[in-house]
Amino acid sequence: MVVKNELIGTGRRKTSVASVRLRKGKGKTKITVNGRNFENYFPLEIHRITILSPLAKFNSVDHYDIVMRVKGGGIEGQMIAARLGISRALVSDDETRRQTLKAEGFLTRDPRMRERKKYGQAGARKKFQFSKR
Repeated sequence: MVVKNELIGTGRRKTSVASVRLRKGKGKTKITVNGRNFENYFPLEIHRITILSPLAKFNSVDHYDIVMRVKGGGIEGQMIAARLGISRALVSDDETRRQTLKAEGFLTRDPRMRERKKYGQAGARKKFQFSKR
């Protein structure tokens, strides 16, 4: 979705949700996540590379300022949700990018969710210990 020179994309994974806004700008130096610096929020280099991989595919890491809001889940889920949000925002700007991103798997929403705990059991699958006597 394009609003006021912004590209907006939403990504989800498990219980994580990421709202991503791409604006034309300086690039790598202007990335914020929940009001914090990108390097502080995602301290591991592999996480930052994974999140920016859709932009790196088109050599446009230096063309956009990114504002992300992420919530829920853990760091891995938030990372994959942010990557999906960036990919969707890029496709909303230029539909020709869809094939490349889809081939890389960046536009696929991982549908796996946590299974709920059942009553009378210790967990989703685990049972309480059985005692014969």
